[in-house]
Amino acid sequence: MKCFALSGSVLAALVSLAASTLVTDVNGISQRTPLLGQTVNLTAVVTAKGPDGFYLHGDPVRDKRVSNGLAVFTESKTILAQVAVGDMVSLTGKVSEFRPAADPDYLLLTEIESPTNIVVLSTNNTVAPVVIGKDRIPPTQKYSPLDVGPDGWLSVPNNQSRVDTVNGTLQPDKYGIDFWQSLQGQLVAIPKPVAIDFPNSFGEIWVYGDWPVTGKNSRGGLSLTFGPHGIPDANPETIIVGAPLDGTKNPKTVGIGTTMSDIVGVITYQFGFYYVLPLTAPTVLSSPSAPAPPTTLVSSPRDHCEITIGDYNVDNMAPTGQHILDVANHIANFLRTPDIMFIQEVQDNTGPTDDGIVSANVTLSTLVAAIASASNVTYSWIDIDPVNNQDGGEPGGNIRQAYLYRPEKLSLVSAPGIIAGGSLDATQVLQKSGRPLLSFNPGRVDPNNTAWQDSRKPLAAMWKTASGETLFTVNLHLFSKIGGTTGQGDARPPVNVPVAQRTSQVESVAAFVKSILTIDHHANVIVAGDCNEFLQTRSVFASLTSLMTDVDEVANVPAVERYTYVFDNNCEQLDHMFLSPSITHAQVEHIHVNNWAPTIDDRVSDHDPTVAKIRLC
Repeated sequence: MKCFALSGSVLAALVSLAASTLVTDVNGISQRTPLLGQTVNLTAVVTAKGPDGFYLHGDPVRDKRVSNGLAVFTESKTILAQVAVGDMVSLTGKVSEFRPAADPDYLLLTEIESPTNIVVLSTNNTVAPVVIGKDRIPPTQKYSPLDVGPDGWLSVPNNQSRVDTVNGTLQPDKYGIDFWQSLQGQLVAIPKPVAIDFPNSFGEIWVYGDWPVTGKNSRGGLSLTFGPHGIPDANPETIIVGAPLDGTKNPKTVGIGTTMSDIVGVITYQFGFYYVLPLTAPTVLSSPSAPAPPTTLVSSPRDHCEITIGDYNVDNMAPTGQHILDVANHIANFLRTPDIMFIQEVQDNTGPTDDGIVSANVTLSTLVAAIASASNVTYSWIDIDPVNNQDGGEPGGNIRQAYLYRPEKLSLVSAPGIIAGGSLDATQVLQKSGRPLLSFNPGRVDPNNTAWQDSRKPLAAMWKTASGETLFTVNLHLFSKIGGTTGQGDARPPVNVPVAQRTSQVESVAAFVKSILTIDHHANVIVAGDCNEFLQTRSVFASLTSLMTDVDEVANVPAVERYTYVFDNNCEQLDHMFLSPSITHAQVEHIHVNNWAPTIDDRVSDHDPTVAKIRLC
C-alpha cells in the first residue's frame, strides 16, 4: 500500500469542497440573499472576469427563481491573476449586498467580497450560457408586484413600498425585476439584439433580443403603451448593454432599430438598472436606412375651414449658430410650414448668457427669416417675455413658449381695451355677447399660481381664421422631468419627484379651459406643448382629459406610433395636443426627424415635432 502526501492547499480545497455552500444557496428565491454577512466556502466555475472582480457559475437547480451565477468583488490584481475563465475554483468569502451610499434608491447587488483561499481545481471548463428567448423568456408588461395603483408603475402616490424591505419571493414569469434578478450573476446569451435608444454618454445601449416583446413600433423601438386591463406597459423585457468586460468598446453609431451581433455576457445590477456586461463588444449588423419623411398634412390655401398646427420643443434655441437654422429647416421642409406653430424653449436674444436680457425678438425674428429663406412662407410671431430667471430652464436663457402663425390664415382677435399681457398679467375669460373673450390677448394663464414657480407659464391666445371661426390656444411647457428614481429602483411605484407640481399645473390649465367652455361649449380650444409627462400617468391629466381629447385618439393613431421622445428603454410621448369636443375631425403625424437620426449628435432637438390638421367650420 502506497501513501501519498497532499499539499496544504489541495487538502484545504478538498475540505472546502466537502463543506461548500452552493451558489444557489447564496442567492435564494427572494430579492435579498438569505446568507447576508456569512462567510461561505464556494466551489464553482469562473465564467467571466472584469476590472473589479469575476463571476462564478455554480451547480444549477430546477427552481428558475434561483440564479446559479454570482459576482465576486475584488480590485486586487493579485487575486484576479489567480483565476482565469474556465477555472473551477474553491474559495472563501463573505456574502454581502452592495449599494452605493450616494444612491439609496438602487436595489442591492448580492456578491462575495474579500475572497481568500482561492484554489484552482481544474481548468478549461466550459459553461453554456442561458439563452434568453429560448431557455428563459422575459415577461412583458410589469416591473414588480409592488407597483399597485390604477396606473401601475406610473401610479401616484409613489414610493408606497420598497423591494428590499418587502423582500418578496421572486416571480420571474410575471415581473421584469424578478426575472432579471433570477439571472443575476448568470452567464447569458442575447440573440439578435435590437437597439431601442441611442448610446448614453457611457456607451451603454438599451436592447431587446430574439424574444416576444410588446409595444414594438415601425422603427423597431418599444413604445410606452397601455397593456392589459389598462395598466401602463413598462417594457421590462429590455436590458442595458454595459461596458464589455474585455475593455473593448460598444459601437457608437447606434439608433432605434439598429441590429447587432449576438451578445454573451453576465447579468448584473448597477446605476439603478439591470445590465448585461458583454464578454466582448457586439458589432453593428444593420441600421434603418429610411430617414424620417416630411409630413403629408398640408392645409389648402382655398379651404379656410382647415388649418394645420405644428408643435415643437426646439431645445434651447438661441438666436445664433447652426441650431436655429436647423430648426428653420425642419419647420420649412419637414413640418411644411403649418398655419400655426406652438414652439417651446425659445431663448432670449443673448441665449444662455445671464445678463438680465429677457426679450426674444431677435431670436424669433431670426427664426422667421430663416424659415422664409427656406420656403415661401413668412410667419408672424408672438410671445411674452418672462421675468428674468423665473421660468426655469438654463440660467440666463429665459426660455419661453411662442407662436408662429401665417397671417393669411389666422389673426389675433382684437377688441377695445384688449391688449397683450405682461409676464405676470393673468388673462381672464370674459363674456361678451354670450361669447368668450380673453382679457389679455395674448396672455399668460394663472402666472402667479405657485404651481408655475420656476416653470414656464402657459401662453394663451384667441384667434380668428380667414373664414371667421374663432380658436383659443394654450401653449404649454410643464415642469421638467428631474429627479426621481429609476424604473428598476427600490421604491415602488418609482418616485416621480415633480408629479404633484405638474398635476397642479394641468389643473390650472383645465380650469382656464373650463371657463371658456362654460360660456360656449362649442368653442374651439387647442392645448398643446411639452407636458413632460406620459398620458399613461392618467392622474396628472385627469382634470384636462375630462374636458378635452388627445389628438391621437381623435385621429386613431396606432398606440405604438404615439411617441415624440426616446429615453432609456421606451419610445414615449411627452408632447401632447388636446382638442375641445367641438373639434371632431383631425389627422396627426409625429415627425421623427430627431429620434430617427443615425446618431444622437445628429439630432436638432431631443423632441420630435408633431403636425395636426383639423377642421373648424
